Amino acid sequence: MHRRLVFEEPVSRAALWSRRLAWFALAVLVLALLVFRSGEPTLEGLAPVVAAYGVALLALLLSLMAFARIWQSGHRGVGMAAGAFLMGVLMLVPAAYVVFRLVTLPALADISTDIDDPPAFSRSRVALDARAGRVPPDVPAERRRLQRRAYPKTVPIVLEVPAETAFDIARRAAIARGWQVLEATRPGGRSGAGRIEAVARSRLLRMAEDITIRIRPRADGSRIDIRSASRLGPHDLGVNAGRIAAFAEEVELLVESR
Repeated sequence: MHRRLVFEEPVSRAALWSRRLAWFALAVLVLALLVFRSGEPTLEGLAPVVAAYGVALLALLLSLMAFARIWQSGHRGVGMAAGAFLMGVLMLVPAAYVVFRLVTLPALADISTDIDDPPAFSRSRVALDARAGRVPPDVPAERRRLQRRAYPKTVPIVLEVPAETAFDIARRAAIARGWQVLEATRPGGRSGAGRIEAVARSRLLRMAEDITIRIRPRADGSRIDIRSASRLGPHDLGVNAGRIAAFAEEVELLVESR
């Protein structure tokens, strides 16, 4: 009886390491996001997240190298390389989206519906404590004009209802959006304007944006202006303009349901 020798092709080392790096990148990314969410977000806290994406990119490149080597030499490991490639692509899609927004949108982190007279943020003890003593700085006029070109639909909300009613609607809209309302002052007093101070946090990273809403009476109703400012970095990736648009839609829904 003769034994039959079967020689198997070796496994591609590039495929093996691409899979290892892909899983390592995923583990680092998940851990980094959990740590980032657990405390007050900082730019330094994003370093492990960026590092995880770097490892994911390396895993993706290694998987492509593995495909080429397997095609040339017939080595095993197609499944490993394919899995690493898929994981790398899935992890890098959010990073590609961020890069796209960085390139296509201006570097703005403070958006207001009133570019000539933006609502001022409260300096009360409650508001300052919630913002860790931070007051969003004034934005130069040329940056406000840049905002108008980038987000032409970010405009004041004009309602045909009294300022008191508009204040109630704005407060309900802020709560409906899941914002933390810090303080609310009804229209009246010397200026006749009402104000709502709030903090919003992103769902994934829990990054904070400071919001102030001003309600002013008009002869034909009332006007609501909102300003949203990011705490972290010079570029908000369009988040603040999107938040203002979502608030305006919420106000519209509440007005229609009255």
